[in-house]
Amino acid sequence: MDDLDGRVIELFAHDPRIGVLEASRRLGVARGTVQARLDKLVSGGVITGWGPDLSPEALGYPVTAFLTLEIRQDTTEHQGQRGGHDAVGAHLAAIPEVIEAHTITGAGDMWARVVARSNTDLQRVIDLVLANPAIVRSSTVITLATQVPHRVLPLARVATAGRLS
Repeated sequence: MDDLDGRVIELFAHDPRIGVLEASRRLGVARGTVQARLDKLVSGGVITGWGPDLSPEALGYPVTAFLTLEIRQDTTEHQGQRGGHDAVGAHLAAIPEVIEAHTITGAGDMWARVVARSNTDLQRVIDLVLANPAIVRSSTVITLATQVPHRVLPLARVATAGRLS
């Protein structure tokens, strides 16, 4: 990435509906240059999507919690369900309230971020998660406030600056 890539990313991050022609005008480069940079950033995996960012709260899910899951260590079938991280990941992906899941190191085996309509509804979501017999145990923490929302743009700024020096 170079300075122009960084400027393209910054512009589209702040105004994703701008369009290539307007972006070229604002950046002072040819339309084809902007399109080529966007294509390169997409094919390189730097830009991963163009969809709208959605707010779980505005959709009626104001409660966010983090679940640390312990997973059965064997990958054999247990009560008709295959164990292992991939199978548990597929189970979690089928639950709409699970908005993120990661295999982790440390005290647990997998971490999931879930949302719910209320604290009472959170119990329903946790029960859905725990319905997979490959999950042995879980612990839950409920968020009170978001201090730093999910963000990647500062990394792009650092990556661009690092490549220029």
